[in-house]
Amino acid sequence: MRALSVLVFFAVSFAAIQTGIFAESVLPAPIVDRDFYDDGRPSADKVELGRMLFFDKILSGNRNISCATCHHPELASADAVALAFGEGGHGLGTARRNGKTLHDAVHERIPRNAPALFNLGTREYTRMFHDGRVEIDPKGYYEGGFISPAKWKLPTGLDNVLAAQAMFPVTSPAEMAGQKGENDVADARSLNNAAGPGGVWDLLARRLQSVPGYVALFRAAYPEAVKAPQDITYVMAANAIAAFEATAFRADQSPFDQHLRGEAKLPAPAQRGMQLFYGRAGCSDCHSGPLQTDHDFHAIAMPQIGPGKADGKDATYWNATGTQAFLEDFGRGRVTWRAKDRYKFRTPSLRNVELTGPWGHSGAYDSLEAVVRHHLDPVAALVRYTLPKTLLPALDRVVELQAEGDAMRHAWLTGTRLAGFLARDDFVQRQQSLRDRIAAANELAPRDLEDGEVADLIAFLKSLTDPRSRSLTHLIPERVPSGLPVGD
Repeated sequence: MRALSVLVFFAVSFAAIQTGIFAESVLPAPIVDRDFYDDGRPSADKVELGRMLFFDKILSGNRNISCATCHHPELASADAVALAFGEGGHGLGTARRNGKTLHDAVHERIPRNAPALFNLGTREYTRMFHDGRVEIDPKGYYEGGFISPAKWKLPTGLDNVLAAQAMFPVTSPAEMAGQKGENDVADARSLNNAAGPGGVWDLLARRLQSVPGYVALFRAAYPEAVKAPQDITYVMAANAIAAFEATAFRADQSPFDQHLRGEAKLPAPAQRGMQLFYGRAGCSDCHSGPLQTDHDFHAIAMPQIGPGKADGKDATYWNATGTQAFLEDFGRGRVTWRAKDRYKFRTPSLRNVELTGPWGHSGAYDSLEAVVRHHLDPVAALVRYTLPKTLLPALDRVVELQAEGDAMRHAWLTGTRLAGFLARDDFVQRQQSLRDRIAAANELAPRDLEDGEVADLIAFLKSLTDPRSRSLTHLIPERVPSGLPVGD
């Protein structure tokens, strides 16, 4: 049936191209309330609890970073940089800088671009993260209902895959947990204890149990389950965060949505771009469905910048710098362990794509036109790609953990070790042997478009922007129950 549908789609599209008439039948159905969790009407108390938690630094090991730091309403639910600083950083977006003291400094760049959160509360999302490492378990193998890095240790009771995703940033040393020796959460993480007694999720729940304001919010959100502070769990927190994200970052009022509902026509350039998108340009081959994503994984020779995910065993960087590290990122391949899935990443939704740069799994492109043109000839674009000097926030001081007897201590990287660390930013891209592997996996054939057609495509992509998403500052609370500062 799927093969027949694809054949019909291409037949209709080809006929439209030949006749110059666009067939509206190739367009997706409009998004409606029932496409979202809770049919688009979650509990208001649960959403409010999630809003407080989303902006509260109490969920980070060192109480210095919140979910909003890398997914900020002022930055289109992301952070506006290619690769973020998590722990050890100060400020938001392009103004974020590394700390200056040994115990308040950056240990690494986050290896992948922080994805925007728009429409993640729709039921069609069954996988989260660029590599889909958290996903609904279709075979029911895991009791919790989700495949994840925690495997069978993931607690039960999570409402949906978005809530399952919210369990994991707090366990990452570079993102929210901090480094061993800095706090109890980081120490639990260093022992690989997320789910057990005294583990990351247990410790964070205890923090919330100790704050009267949160006890009241949890009782309101979960009146049947929370009778006393000790009833509060991190699973409840993750469910509330997901409810907030699904509500706050819903984006379905764009000009394209109005077009689908028959309320208005797109302007002429966007109309031409839409015909290209669903026709000769082939964009909808992968960017299909109501959210312009097939939720599958594809290798399109996207440049890798930054430190990667330590995949593979290529020792080129190790030999060049003397630093023991592997810099490749196998994408979906590091989840499935299949060679054929290497360098594949999830097709992103294009809703609000105008607002959510830099683009690519590592944020390699800082203009919408550049990433569109990459798709026209991915291998050629990969070969000529050069990392813009302004794309990554500068790192002038970096700290590492070093062994000192049976203890660990923080120490600044200096000299050749610092130079080697900073070389990671574009090392993979500068090494032809590594770059060739990314190119060899590419599955996207070149396409010829004129400059005017590229401009029309971009006009259509901009028609996917929900005007409400341009300003989301109303989501930011003045204060949070912990009393920690909301700003950064």
